[in-house]
Amino acid sequence: MNPGSEIEYEIPYVVRVHKSGRVERLQGTETVPPPPSGDPAIASKDFVLDHATSISTRVYLPAAAAAEPSKKLPVVVFFHGGAFMIHTAASPIYHKYAASLAAAAPAIVVSVDYRLAPEHPVPAAYEDAFAALKAIVSSCRPDAAEPWLAAHGDASRVVLAGDSAGANIAHHTAIRLRKERIEGYGDEVSGVALLHSYFWGKEPVGGEPTDAAIRGGIDRVWEVACGGELGLDHPYINPASAPPEEWRQLGCRRVLVATAELCWFVERSRAYAEGIKACGWDGELEFLETKGYGHVYFLLKSDCDNAAKELAIVADFVRRC
Repeated sequence: MNPGSEIEYEIPYVVRVHKSGRVERLQGTETVPPPPSGDPAIASKDFVLDHATSISTRVYLPAAAAAEPSKKLPVVVFFHGGAFMIHTAASPIYHKYAASLAAAAPAIVVSVDYRLAPEHPVPAAYEDAFAALKAIVSSCRPDAAEPWLAAHGDASRVVLAGDSAGANIAHHTAIRLRKERIEGYGDEVSGVALLHSYFWGKEPVGGEPTDAAIRGGIDRVWEVACGGELGLDHPYINPASAPPEEWRQLGCRRVLVATAELCWFVERSRAYAEGIKACGWDGELEFLETKGYGHVYFLLKSDCDNAAKELAIVADFVRRC
């Protein structure tokens, strides 16, 4: 056997890591170019936000805004999911969703690429996300290099959003913003939209499965994502383990928590919503739970009626931020 092909470990449907160090991603590798989005009302392009860190993004602009040079739009900073290990902003499901959200809001959507585990374990994704936020709000200045954000981006109406691991990233970016603030911008965004958040913990919550094999498989995903350096009750994966004063640091005025009845992490989203209400955070909370559907169904079954309803709710949340 070729030594380079020997397998060190595998996360089913996610990654296979070889003893040589080679990482083989088992899904989430397909990409699509920015144009066309599939929606003639949306323009999109790839743009490197920060050449120093090589953080790249895919930016979406409603065509109607392009026809009005002075029109300002909210800016959605979107982080894709994929267990911190797979997918990119150019993945077909994320390209379609970002374009759809940009059209529905309408808003400029900036879909952010971040370094992936296991090559770059958490907290690399958080570092990239915060660097991206700083670059995006800076790009909303009239003299900035990215013309769409410079002309149309309203830095006073920024929404952090993401699904699954991306929702986890959005939460921690908002926490860090309150603590560190961005010079010339401030310490809060208008809103945070957490879609089917990837949060977990050592002990079962609510009706979560107690079977050791099931929990062990989910536990293993986090172990690989963080390089084995952070436990299951670290606030990065289990924000409920953080003290109430940490939760009160959430740097935004509004939060939307969306989940689904059959989502693997539905109990964590319910607990998150309850925790936000109980901690003394003084913002506005909205909660959505779609019955009869599973984790990120709105990406996997994007043409179903409930996916359209969820998109409309997220778009309305962005408009009101």
